Amino acid sequence: MHGLEAFIGEWTMGMEIPQAPQGRVLIDWMPGEQFIVERWDIPHPEAPDGIAIMGSHDGGETLLQHYFDSRGVARVYDMGLENGVWTLSRTKPDFSPLKFWQRWSGTFSEDGRRIEGDWETSNDEGATWEVDFHLTYTKVS
Repeated sequence: MHGLEAFIGEWTMGMEIPQAPQGRVLIDWMPGEQFIVERWDIPHPEAPDGIAIMGSHDGGETLLQHYFDSRGVARVYDMGLENGVWTLSRTKPDFSPLKFWQRWSGTFSEDGRRIEGDWETSNDEGATWEVDFHLTYTKVS
């Protein structure tokens, strides 16, 4: 369904925060296999732990990610998965105030065991973007 099976498994998550150890990410189907659940734990005070639920909100082609983290942040991202590129975008208000726009673009490796990309932010409604941090997922199993 929508290629979401590519996410299923255990991953490590590495980010460009000084002295940040790799985090652990578990992604699995919810019962019924309509949505996937991503749980992550990163043992670093600047990196929140969290959970995200991803899938189609209307049974169609439109994908969303509902994001919740240990800081109490709740957000909804428009999600895409095409030609080996996973995208997330937040450009409209949702559960929390929209003080800045965000987007993620991560590319799957040819063997599907690595996703590498950047989170970016914009403080001027998308006129200019700057890299917030680089993130790499590596599949363990």
